[in-house]
Amino acid sequence: MRDFTCPNCGQRLAFENSVCLSCGSALGFSLDDMALLVIAPSEESEHAGAVDECHYQLCANLHLAECNWLVEKGPIAKLCVSCGLTRTRPNDADSIALAAFATAERAKRRLIAELHELKLPIVGRDDDPEFGLAFDLLSSQFEKVFTGHDNGVITLDLAEGDDVHREQLRISMDEPYRTLLGHFRHEIGHYYFYRLIGTAPDYLQRSTDLFGDPELDYQAALDRHYSEGAPAGWETDYVSSYATMHPAEDWAETFAHYLHIRDTLDTAAAFGFAPATATYDRRVLGPSGFDTIIDMWLPLSWALNMVNRSMGKEDLYPFVLPPPVLEKMRFIHTVIDEVTSDPVKLAEVGAPVQTQGQQLG
Repeated sequence: MRDFTCPNCGQRLAFENSVCLSCGSALGFSLDDMALLVIAPSEESEHAGAVDECHYQLCANLHLAECNWLVEKGPIAKLCVSCGLTRTRPNDADSIALAAFATAERAKRRLIAELHELKLPIVGRDDDPEFGLAFDLLSSQFEKVFTGHDNGVITLDLAEGDDVHREQLRISMDEPYRTLLGHFRHEIGHYYFYRLIGTAPDYLQRSTDLFGDPELDYQAALDRHYSEGAPAGWETDYVSSYATMHPAEDWAETFAHYLHIRDTLDTAAAFGFAPATATYDRRVLGPSGFDTIIDMWLPLSWALNMVNRSMGKEDLYPFVLPPPVLEKMRFIHTVIDEVTSDPVKLAEVGAPVQTQGQQLG
């Protein structure tokens, strides 16, 4: 994530700010510009970083989801690119769930911004009614909610936004890491599997060689995983114990870690403690591109872990990346790089696709 500043006074700001903490200017986030812009009266719009108040306004979810993204102004309040992907949310009377909903939407905006930076196409339900991307953000307070992915629809249990609940689950499932953003990155991995891999025979064969057959019985694999656990020695071939459950989960877990690494490197570079080549806008070219990313990541993650320990915190990145995991991640990097740099492949990714036929976790 980039280092944001107020265009009016230069005050450093966070991605989530909608008001400058120094000069009080009203701000909105522009996805196209990847910057915070001042929402100014039209007569002031010639100032650098200002947008014409007559044409832009903040997302209709400004208060409900604490959303600070800009939309075009119109007679009807509009949702931004991120909020518009949410298909289902808690009802207005459920104040507890709505607070959790705002927390989840905050994490989702970071996901969407990163996908935009990577130039990955986001095909929503409007363009692909059967298999386009959508989010159901639901409360499990009164009904069972299973976080997962099904043909483009990502369901999230809003209880994951509660620190106590999430930490209890993390400990009970023996996970070193569990966050809302991590959930979103994992589930979007499932979505991009059938967008990037499912329609490309060459990619599908290579993916099967690395991760295994994605058509294996998912329910049987799920039952086996929760009854028997991960196989002994899983650490030498997988990024997490959950990745051992099924090839689809191995892909999604590895995809999520690729997003973790790219975004953390980008943020570190923005603040000057990673090389400038670590940013999204400095594309790492050639077959050595992935190696360059990992060469930057390993010392940075080690240093960040040591900084966390100095504050009495757990490691920021409590994972080991053995060679087989790096090979899987290299494949994901290569696919993203090839698809996003080829207009023909990019158009194919944006076309409607066939369902996998399995609801994934």
